[in-house]
Amino acid sequence: MKSMRDSSPSFFSVSRSAIAASTVLALVFALSACAPERDEVPMPVPEIVQSSDPSASPTPQNDPELVAGGTAEQNRAYFDFVNQALLSKKHNPVGKEIIDNLVSAGFDKSKMEVTPDKTEVFRINADAIEFSILFDDTCLIGEVSAQGYRSIIGPPVDTNKCLVGKTRPINW
Repeated sequence: MKSMRDSSPSFFSVSRSAIAASTVLALVFALSACAPERDEVPMPVPEIVQSSDPSASPTPQNDPELVAGGTAEQNRAYFDFVNQALLSKKHNPVGKEIIDNLVSAGFDKSKMEVTPDKTEVFRINADAIEFSILFDDTCLIGEVSAQGYRSIIGPPVDTNKCLVGKTRPINW
């Protein structure tokens, strides 16, 4: 008579491939914790000048300014300042509003890219809008999403392109 142990696999027996797969999966999760994070920019806090005059209102000092002909690195603080000012007024701006805001701040529209506001298939609002400005051989890239605002500086992905994937024409 065969015992139950001989006729069916044990509840506790595991194949070698299952052990290998779980080991690889555990290694991937462990290594993903070591991956470098994106170069995120903390929200700048304007410096407030205190006055002994109680009727005087505090004013921001040392706001960043556009460095005409400057690099992406030289203009990043201003780029962030301009985008965060828009986001303080409008929580979910569309791509046109972002680009128009950057143009009104002095950035060159011909060097900009922006991703679509709506998804292709269902035509619902995109989870994030990415936008960029090309500075010679460097890109200044911003992203607005439900998680907030971020910016990074990186190399172009192509001769005159900063963003990967589909972008919308800036023809207004």
